[in-house]
Amino acid sequence: MDTILSPIMWVVAWVMYGAHWVFARLGFGDGPGFAWVLAIIALTLIMRAAMIPLFVKQIKASRGMQIMQPELQAVQKKYKGKQDPASREAMTRETMELYKKHGTNPFASCLPILLQSPIFFALFRVLTHLKGIADGTAPMTHIGPIDQAIASDFERSSLFGAHLSEVFLHTDNTAARVVVIVLIVAMSVTTFTTQRQLTMKNMPKAALEGPMAGTQKMMLYVLPLVFAFSGVNFPVGVLIYWTVTNLWSMGQQYYTIKRMPAPGSEAERRLQERKARKLAAKGIVPEVVAEQARPTGQRVQPQRKNRKKKG
Repeated sequence: MDTILSPIMWVVAWVMYGAHWVFARLGFGDGPGFAWVLAIIALTLIMRAAMIPLFVKQIKASRGMQIMQPELQAVQKKYKGKQDPASREAMTRETMELYKKHGTNPFASCLPILLQSPIFFALFRVLTHLKGIADGTAPMTHIGPIDQAIASDFERSSLFGAHLSEVFLHTDNTAARVVVIVLIVAMSVTTFTTQRQLTMKNMPKAALEGPMAGTQKMMLYVLPLVFAFSGVNFPVGVLIYWTVTNLWSMGQQYYTIKRMPAPGSEAERRLQERKARKLAAKGIVPEVVAEQARPTGQRVQPQRKNRKKKG
């Protein structure tokens, strides 16, 4: 795995080394210390900032998938039970036309997660090799700029007494285990909150029904459990990275949903209410309200007031 991840590990190492150099010059000090924790956080923020365009595409793709659900279900119902080649071909063609119509595809929403995975595993491998590089037992003498001396400083750096390379299952350090548990809980809660934001607040009512909606609701509870059980195998530094990533996603998604909600969703209703309140505060009657207030039937012509004739 190290052979495949080697270029990404090199980039990860250089980013953290550069960030540590900056924080050291800002007063956090060289050698082992909190500057290396901040370097991991900086790595997270830099990587997530670089993926903002992909996140925007993910939001649009997810929104398109949600909006098209009623139409997709209609196509599936239309060809239900038909197994002949002509029906299958027609169903595939109509499904692809729906994807094109709504500007989405089933894989676009997974792209940011797929691109994050190599960075996640590269950081995992860098932190795993720190102790070996520091004591000279690792198969490599350095990873990018992280040589024996820097690896020693990095490996001895800690967060509330938990070394950044410590793993819950492979340490007797009570402080490390407590920190890992807190980070796992934070990681699971932020994962749940982020998924709930997307599925419950930014989906139209029609998209909250059907098999896909059921799958999304199941993932809402399954993903946090996966992170909770797998987190005991990750170094403290990786848990910091993943927790900060989730916090970034939660804030970024909150902003996007608040500003650009999916049509027909609860978030869109709240946006319209906020706009109406702002207009009302300025003494302006919202156009929607004006349309509702307008009587139906023949338009009433404006009438001039009769002026009294001077006698």
